[in-house]
Amino acid sequence: MWEISEPKPVKLIVGILASDERCLAAARDALSSAFGRIDLVSDTWRFDQTNYYREQTGPDIVRQFVSIADLVHPGELADIKHRTNALEQQLARKLAGSFRRPVNLDPGLIEPSKLILATTKNYAHRIYIGKKMYAEVTLVFDKDAWHPLPYTYPDYHQYPYFDFFSTVRNTLLQQLRAAARGP
Repeated sequence: MWEISEPKPVKLIVGILASDERCLAAARDALSSAFGRIDLVSDTWRFDQTNYYREQTGPDIVRQFVSIADLVHPGELADIKHRTNALEQQLARKLAGSFRRPVNLDPGLIEPSKLILATTKNYAHRIYIGKKMYAEVTLVFDKDAWHPLPYTYPDYHQYPYFDFFSTVRNTLLQQLRAAARGP
């Protein structure tokens, strides 16, 4: 009860919204350069659950998730969000297309029991994590399944997303077991 322990490392994922496949590929390349090798890439889906990003990103937005191979400390999430924000700005300049935000990068963490997303926006269910950033538990993993919460973004309610997140979670569990066994 009185002992405080260091949290276990977690998987870094990034949700990508992009104007088109060219922007999506540029985002994957930028993420790999910034955070290291990408070990898992989801399918690509149309993002049509909301028009919120339409003016910034375009009418035919595509969605994809990537997972970074190396595990990260969960306390790094605020810094990671700052880095993905900077990458978005670099990509906007580099891709210089018809839309001012051709790529939107949403970093998150997968632990065995949950998916956490970082955001710049505060709201009732979000926790301040420092450095002008907030985080929310977006999905909970319980009884062998992902479960959305009342405030979970609508697109995160989809079973294809759950399948990808489960693959990432299983990879995390394998990495944690390997680390516990040692070299």
